[in-house]
Amino acid sequence: MSFVYNTIILLYLVAIHLYGLFNRKARSWVFGRRAQSGLLASLNPEGRPLIWFHCASLGEFEQGRPVIENLRRDHPDHFILLTFFSPSGYEIRKDYKLVDQVAYLPMDLPGKARAFLRQVQPMLAVFVKYEFWFNFEIFRSFSISF
Repeated sequence: MSFVYNTIILLYLVAIHLYGLFNRKARSWVFGRRAQSGLLASLNPEGRPLIWFHCASLGEFEQGRPVIENLRRDHPDHFILLTFFSPSGYEIRKDYKLVDQVAYLPMDLPGKARAFLRQVQPMLAVFVKYEFWFNFEIFRSFSISF
């Protein structure tokens, strides 16, 4: 199962790079991820407890926004990371003031997922909507989906 899933993700990655030659949104998706390659290394230097929210796009963000706002109010000392899969959510909310950092979610490949989780070390992960991220599944016992 994981071999098939990872192969499909790799094919998607190749396709989005090719499509990015002709489509502005696909190009934003590719270059947005490249531009943040060093971002995670300097994330949360104070080592505050980290809460990670993932939203595929803007619609999911709006769905989870009240939860983010309440957590920020109740836990002002926590670091809140917000990730997006789509440029539509990222571009509109990259300067959202109630979180400490907004970023793209790395591709759901085993090495990228492990590296992301190792660097971010969230105490809580909240995936907004009905997405399936196979290689981030390792973290599911500590996450909440709605």
